[in-house]
Amino acid sequence: MPIWLHTLIWILAIYIVISVLLYYLQEYFLFKPEKLPKEFQFAYENQIVEEYNVETRDGAVINGLHFKSENPRGVVLYLKGNSKSIKGWGKFAVDFTRHNYDVIMVDYRGFGKSTGRRTQKAIKHDLQYIYNKMRERVREDFIILYGRSLGSGFATKLASTNNPKMLILDAPYYSLTKVTKRYIPFMPLSLILRFPMPTYKWLKYVNCPVHIIHGTNDKLIPFKSSVKLSKIKPELTRLWPVIGGGHKNLNNFEEYHRMLGEIINFKKEEIDLKTTSHKVIHTSKKAK
Repeated sequence: MPIWLHTLIWILAIYIVISVLLYYLQEYFLFKPEKLPKEFQFAYENQIVEEYNVETRDGAVINGLHFKSENPRGVVLYLKGNSKSIKGWGKFAVDFTRHNYDVIMVDYRGFGKSTGRRTQKAIKHDLQYIYNKMRERVREDFIILYGRSLGSGFATKLASTNNPKMLILDAPYYSLTKVTKRYIPFMPLSLILRFPMPTYKWLKYVNCPVHIIHGTNDKLIPFKSSVKLSKIKPELTRLWPVIGGGHKNLNNFEEYHRMLGEIINFKKEEIDLKTTSHKVIHTSKKAK
């Protein structure tokens, strides 16, 4: 056997082995869950919070928190990122309760106290079940979906099949396949990735107002991904750039909280385009 053919076979064999390993071990790279004992007690300063557990059709238990405001104007379903548990994410609920919105946070399967085998399909079903429970108690036009990083894809999927008041995406990805490809561009991710999370596909079917918040200095999920997403439904979407913001520090920017306040209290203004420069043609030609 020629040396070049022998070498090629070895390279191909190694490539296949790596692909198989990535297929079965990808969850260890994509998710950074924090496990919590059943007896763990959640506690947050100056917050009224109630813990709940929901059992799914396949026997999994989804653990969540309900942060309550005194006179709620609506409720935010906050879908968190891929790390830790709602134990730590709960501190961000104040950004919504201060605007008199209740907040529902849940841990995905395998995070915190939630149980069950984690798959993209299972998580989507879990979140739809939670959403259904919410709209038994409140009309959809009072429900805001907020997706942070990993949660942005799930929030978009929910918005595409339901009719919430609005969808807010915080540091969203175009697709998880695109993000992963930046780090391992030589692997067949379209075949082996079990969590492709095609946000761009789901966004095409969203019919509520969409607000995208993204730091311009985000090294994990580039700002340009939000620019691309904002062009999918431009008539419904507004992009809010946080100048200098990274992936995990937007809450440290005063501008982020100003933006969130404007979005939460957003009222669509009807514009009579006849009274504007809407159809004025800008030209450099000199008038004769």
